[in-house]
Amino acid sequence: MNPEHLKLFVRVASRQNISQAGEELGLSPAVASAHLTRLEQDLGIRLLHRTTRHVSLTEEGRLFLPHAEDVLATMEAAKAAVGVGHSAPSGQLRLTASASFGRQHLGPVIVAFMKTYPQISVDFCLSDTIVDLVEGGFDVAVRNAPLKDSTLIARRLARDKRILCAAPAYLEARGVPQTPNDLQHHDVINLRGRDSWRFTTPSGIVQVKTHGRLKTDNGEAMRDACVAGLGLTINSTWNVYHQLMSGELVEVLADYPLASEAGIWALYPSSRQLSPKVRVFIDFLTDWFGETPYWDKVLEE
Repeated sequence: MNPEHLKLFVRVASRQNISQAGEELGLSPAVASAHLTRLEQDLGIRLLHRTTRHVSLTEEGRLFLPHAEDVLATMEAAKAAVGVGHSAPSGQLRLTASASFGRQHLGPVIVAFMKTYPQISVDFCLSDTIVDLVEGGFDVAVRNAPLKDSTLIARRLARDKRILCAAPAYLEARGVPQTPNDLQHHDVINLRGRDSWRFTTPSGIVQVKTHGRLKTDNGEAMRDACVAGLGLTINSTWNVYHQLMSGELVEVLADYPLASEAGIWALYPSSRQLSPKVRVFIDFLTDWFGETPYWDKVLEE
């Protein structure tokens, strides 16, 4: 059984397109199709339903897929363990990240990483949609929460400190809240589904139901509306540290910290042994951000 045929089959399973999968592996559609036919012949089973427009796995193909992934992962791990040729990590790293954090903070990391590891290429997808890493063919996801998925391993990269902030003009017009309960008389800007805010107080956790005219699904849009004076927001410091330094935003209720243990996480499928390219990338991210990331360091200076 040819490992390259297995690699192609796994890629076809995620793309559901033979031509696209073959192109990603440097194969013409005809060669890719021939490789898949040979794999089916070697196994004596049909792995794929093929039409002129669509490709899908047969029942046998669905059963075979996790075993094919395990074989490829084991082979890659075995090569790494014995240091085949003592070569540097190589191959394509497929990465997905939340749009705001990825756009603001992962670009420079990827540039530095690719300069450090010139044999690794990166396919970088920005999306706030939670994707299935295995079905999407991704090696790593960088998110602001450890997803509740037992099939994923989560490694904490850095803290994600969140604060309440507002524009000076808003506070001048509406007053500065002194306690969390004062927020009931203020306009707020929320991410969708997050209108209940929890604060740590001397008497315990206090939860406040907030109200506002604007909700959004994007942290940058929420921050920009806050700068424009539409209301108060909860923001990660990585999203507002420039505005805090410039004075466009100020922290509010600093004596009542949010009851949050948020972090920046790297997620990867537990069904695969950690390949060298993924291992060095996660280590690179951890070193880059550190437990106190650079956006918090500049605010503490």
